[in-house]
Amino acid sequence: MKTTILNGALPGDNFTDGVAQILAEQQAARGGQVRTWTLRDEKVAYCLGCFECWTKSPGICRIDDTGRAIAASIIAGDLVVYLTPVTFGGYSSALKKAVDRSICLVSPFFTQIDGEVHHQPRYRRYPALLGIGVLPAPQPAQERIFSTLVGRNAL
Repeated sequence: MKTTILNGALPGDNFTDGVAQILAEQQAARGGQVRTWTLRDEKVAYCLGCFECWTKSPGICRIDDTGRAIAASIIAGDLVVYLTPVTFGGYSSALKKAVDRSICLVSPFFTQIDGEVHHQPRYRRYPALLGIGVLPAPQPAQERIFSTLVGRNAL
């Protein structure tokens, strides 16, 4: 199994970094191939919203930085892990940039799923998505928001 771990830990977040390491070790121990991206250490520009990845160069972002390699790693894998400290129910800024840049992996056309509008797939196969949110203490409202966000990103 090919696993891509997107570690959205911010500087000094040793706990989330530790979780990433344990995940990678466990997957490798089961014979899996693991690629961990510690996003704070990578050069990933913000999505420009230009949509060239949909029209001019389908599936490839116009920004030539690590974001391209991350998107390629995601689509080539069997499992992608979004690992992040939960910020107001959402992803860290580092993970959010990588997620935004992966818009190239879907098509510009829409479909309806469970009464919601979502992008149609660009590829025949997508990896499973596992979202792991880290909070300093139980916070049910943030947990619900995070769970909903990950669920919608998994479609």
